[in-house]
Amino acid sequence: MNYKIFKIDPYLKPFKKDIDLRMESFAQKKNELLSGAASLCDFANGYEYFGVHKTKNGWVYREWAPAAEKMFFAGDFNNWDIYANEMRRLDNGVFEIELVGKDALKVGQKVQAIVIHNGETLLRIPSYATRVVQDKDTYIWCAEVDDVLFDNFEWTDAAFKPQKTPYIYECHIGMAQEDYKVGSFDEFTDKILPRIKKLGYNTIQIMAIMEHPFYASFGYQVSNFFAVSSRFGRGKELKRLINTAHKMGIAVLLDVVHSHAVKNTGDGLNMFDGTEYQYFHAGERGNHSAWDTKLFNYGKNEVLHFLLSNLKFWLEIYHFDGFRFDGVTSMLYHNHGLGSAFCNYDMYFSLNTDTEAVTYLQLANELVHSIKPDALTVAEDMSGMPGMALPIEAGGIGFDFRLSMGVPDLWIKLLKEYSDWDWDMGKLYYELTTRRPLEKNIGYCESHDQALVGDKTIMFRLCDAEMYGAMNKDSHSAVIDRGIALHKMLRLVTSSLAGEGYLNFMGNEFGHPEWIDFPREGNGWSYHYCRRQWSLADNKKLRYGDLEAFDKAMLTLLKKERIMTKKAVNRWLHQDDKVLIFSKGKTVFAFNFHPEKSFEGYFVPTGEIGQYKAVLSTDDAAFGGFDRIDTEYVYTAEKAPDGKIGFKCYLPSRTAAAFKKID
Repeated sequence: MNYKIFKIDPYLKPFKKDIDLRMESFAQKKNELLSGAASLCDFANGYEYFGVHKTKNGWVYREWAPAAEKMFFAGDFNNWDIYANEMRRLDNGVFEIELVGKDALKVGQKVQAIVIHNGETLLRIPSYATRVVQDKDTYIWCAEVDDVLFDNFEWTDAAFKPQKTPYIYECHIGMAQEDYKVGSFDEFTDKILPRIKKLGYNTIQIMAIMEHPFYASFGYQVSNFFAVSSRFGRGKELKRLINTAHKMGIAVLLDVVHSHAVKNTGDGLNMFDGTEYQYFHAGERGNHSAWDTKLFNYGKNEVLHFLLSNLKFWLEIYHFDGFRFDGVTSMLYHNHGLGSAFCNYDMYFSLNTDTEAVTYLQLANELVHSIKPDALTVAEDMSGMPGMALPIEAGGIGFDFRLSMGVPDLWIKLLKEYSDWDWDMGKLYYELTTRRPLEKNIGYCESHDQALVGDKTIMFRLCDAEMYGAMNKDSHSAVIDRGIALHKMLRLVTSSLAGEGYLNFMGNEFGHPEWIDFPREGNGWSYHYCRRQWSLADNKKLRYGDLEAFDKAMLTLLKKERIMTKKAVNRWLHQDDKVLIFSKGKTVFAFNFHPEKSFEGYFVPTGEIGQYKAVLSTDDAAFGGFDRIDTEYVYTAEKAPDGKIGFKCYLPSRTAAAFKKID
């Protein structure tokens, strides 16, 4: 078929067979899955059948364990007599047990699945467990009977819909508090959500929600895919957080990890029924060499049922508004993209491509959007796979957005390897604007990864140790002045050019100092670097608040003028001057990255005759600047002798301004 993707990107025409295979595999697998269901939504009901559920007569527990010879169900309810309650085998490797009486099980009781494989007794956590906790003395993880499926939570968000242009505040519940501890859902709801709302973000992306045994994995080594991380609280508290966010007009995305799973057997899916191939590929194909994790077998229908049911669970039970899919590049390629430059199209369509993973991602996107048409899905893919953020019917994979993953790398490379004098304006503009045609991107300056142990945030890289003593407003430091100026400029040029949405990791809006380091033996189990120091931004004597004030003003402008929806035109690049100018709609952005030169009477091309005012200046005193740009002056854009239309203005060094046409 002649899918729309070939018109959007003509360079794909030589790979028509590959795109056709993509679409044929999707259609074939979808038909195969729906042989006994009316739709993908009906198919993805695993959590309603498997796991522990209330019934009219008591309770029922079901599990899929095809290689198990026998299964038993044990826990507080039977004084941990592991062989007392045997489950009966049904068809297709499913086991079931019914416990008669409403008090046969009680919410809060600990339970465990007992698997007999090759005569060996294996203690396992139910794969659909919705609450998993760690014993504070033995450190053993165990499932708890939970009421998240029937707690009668009073949702008030029926009318809520996410904004189509997301301004995303990426966050981690545990490290969102300033205290030396793991933060909770309730604390985040009461203390942090109001800050996010005040700043102007309309979406939050929450990391580390699915239960993970190792806190320092940042939530990326999941053990229990249906369980909310017990470190942060209970499911009803997460529901309250999401419901409150919706009241504030804030959408909530889950950072979903379907790219891999933790290797643990006692508290994860690995070897659940005694085999390595129940959920994952057998042999080396089932192991991620770089992450030391297990890799799902996306060609297996039971695995697809598990993963698709997982997506529906988070949408239906917790009212999430979509997902940021982690590790998509790792899913797409058999070598997980390791060491690949992806410099030509041949690398996307080769024997290295995992077509089963591509099919899963298409199925996932169709499911999500069938359940919630306004849901947002974001792909973390650094390879640039064609069609990632194009509709499935066009020949794409179906995501709404892809992350502009090259942009954070660009900034770090510039700051680490180049002096301010050597920044290339042409390359900068190219890197910020080049992306797959008609595929929407989320632009961002820095990844949370860049603040993890061994690296630095952009602000800390700009100022380093000087931040410890010179961020006081009474101090005078050339290093801090440079850092403050560039931090604002980097955010403004990225947000205005690098995508159709924008993302910020919590705390970076005010230049949070230092790195992220989880409590561990090497740091004396300290929480010092595993928290957010909001008091720095709130302290009127420090300059952090100036950076935060700029972030709020920047978002206000971007939203008011709908900058993300407009194409950049009237581009002007001058390498020697270190100047970059472009228009979006009726707004003209002018950046002077020069370390020293300020330009009097610099010509700013507008493309339209009329009057303009500076509606945002990084040099505003309220943002820690020197007030060198007059925001009250009216500039008149006229036709110059060379035929260009624009106005002349004072453009100070290391400043940026947004000029709005006012007539």
